[in-house]
Amino acid sequence: MDDNERVLALLKEDLERAKTMKVKAETRLEQLQKQRDELIKELAELGIEPEQLDDEIKRLQNEIDMLIKQARELLPPDLLKH
Repeated sequence: MDDNERVLALLKEDLERAKTMKVKAETRLEQLQKQRDELIKELAELGIEPEQLDDEIKRLQNEIDMLIKQARELLPPDLLKH
């Protein structure tokens, strides 16, 4: 096999590898898009727009903090370790 044939064979291998990578990337992109759509649907069922997600997380964290504080206030001080 001369140099040109070897170079062409290597290029053909590289092209096949690139095609395989492209197919894998397209498949992964499709999976991620489906996952995103499912998450958006779940958020809509909860009445939350994707743009509001950060605010909703903060609101829920504040609610959790408040409930923990209330629970601690209801327990006798001698039972609290922290």
